Amino acid sequence: MTRLAAAIAPRLCQSSTGAIVNIGSVVGFAPEFGMSIYGATKAFVLFLSQGLAQELSPKGVYVQAVLPASTRPEIWQRAGIDINSLPEVMDVGELVDAALLGFDRRELVAIPPLHVAARYQSQP
Repeated sequence: MTRLAAAIAPRLCQSSTGAIVNIGSVVGFAPEFGMSIYGATKAFVLFLSQGLAQELSPKGVYVQAVLPASTRPEIWQRAGIDINSLPEVMDVGELVDAALLGFDRRELVAIPPLHVAARYQSQP
């Protein structure tokens, strides 16, 4: 991710247009999930994206971090994990739709599970 951003950023800055979208995870916010290494790499994605946004946005380049929760790709099955045992799993199509909505809105950090506002408005 770092190498790709470093490779494309000069070209995007030269043309004063373009975007870099990095995919992380909400686990980057939650060390209590017990996935220290995975969570740390996802926290890096957020930090890198926010730093690049600070550096590149004045040059016309949009940088976004997308931080989904659990999604339903085939990797779970390959890992031998029953996806149905996980709460609130998004279909990949839902993730993409929510991420693109965040992109269109120019959100610097898009958290696709937050697209269902009623879940959060009903919380005490």
